[in-house]
Amino acid sequence: MILNHFISNSKPRIHRCNHTTEERIEPHATARTQWTQSGPHATINHQPTLMIDSRMYVVADSLDDLLHKVFTKLLRRPDFVRPTKGDALEEFGNLLVLRNPLARLSRTETKGTIFSCLGEFLWYMRGSNRLDVIKHYLKEYGRFSDDGKTIYGAYGPRIFNKDGIDQLAYIMDRLTTSPTSRKAVLQLFDARDVTEEHKDVPCTCTLQFAVRKRRLSLHVNMRSNDAYIGLPHDIFSFTLLQEFIARCLGLRLGPYYHSVGSLHLYTTDREDALRYLREGFQDPQPMPPMPTDSPGLHLLSLLDAEEHIRSTGCIPAHVDSLPPYWRDLVRLLQIFKEADLRVLAKLKDEMSSKVFETYIRRRHKKRDAKQELPLFEWSGEKLYVQDAQQ
Repeated sequence: MILNHFISNSKPRIHRCNHTTEERIEPHATARTQWTQSGPHATINHQPTLMIDSRMYVVADSLDDLLHKVFTKLLRRPDFVRPTKGDALEEFGNLLVLRNPLARLSRTETKGTIFSCLGEFLWYMRGSNRLDVIKHYLKEYGRFSDDGKTIYGAYGPRIFNKDGIDQLAYIMDRLTTSPTSRKAVLQLFDARDVTEEHKDVPCTCTLQFAVRKRRLSLHVNMRSNDAYIGLPHDIFSFTLLQEFIARCLGLRLGPYYHSVGSLHLYTTDREDALRYLREGFQDPQPMPPMPTDSPGLHLLSLLDAEEHIRSTGCIPAHVDSLPPYWRDLVRLLQIFKEADLRVLAKLKDEMSSKVFETYIRRRHKKRDAKQELPLFEWSGEKLYVQDAQQ
């Protein structure tokens, strides 16, 4: 049984040529960015400047801070590359550092995607490659299936059964017996992925976990990363996996490192990225920390609840016995599935953490637009339910 092993264990600043600064951008042929005006109609002007070489080094305290810097840099590119999936603005050779892995959620209207992020993470942790499971959260995955039933490049089977090896169990054992090991590496991409033609192969090559000063850090190495769609999802899933392992091993969280060869922004997403930047900077609000008590057992319960909600639309009874952190995650899955605004309001009131209110409000807006029932009013930090008969 997958995971049984874990139950027992239970505005951007740019500085050139200064390696000690928060963000280093080495010279290359790029463009200087100027904002023509502020507010909702802000645009970027490009003034080409002769420079040599290019790479991006970004350190941030939250996902929104990181995305703001990445999008700003990519939107400066004066030209584009033409890979198989469409024209894109690209930086090659990049390192992104998230100092607080709990600040893994965007607070913006544009990129606040907790439901699909959580669904994708659980798909990984289920060890599944089934298309129907992930399409419940991300319909776009259908374009990447070879047979209409599975995803060849799915991470789950590679994590838990790569050539018969449970790589996550190995990581746990390795860090338990040799905490300072440099061999705690999980491999997703391999040679077979380039010798055959598939609609989807892993963009992630490796995940390397390291314990230093009783803190668990994670360094992810990616061959390619779509900055607008893929990057926020990848950071969410990998930092949540980092936190899960840290809790199982009784460790504190260290930084998260995200190394990318081709970090790109498809030209079809350019306007969306500009819209994101116009929202301005967001106050970071980290997710609540995962409890240290039996994370493996509670994750299994969450996986059972997810499958039950996805198939029946109802929360199973055993959820009441879960700690508040895990019950909130179950309720988020139900909120994503729920079509009845009255039930959605009840679920919102049962949430123990206020961190997720902005995402519930956004989900309500989508449901409310379909039902045309003004059941909710938003006032400050509270969500009120109106009588539908009034």
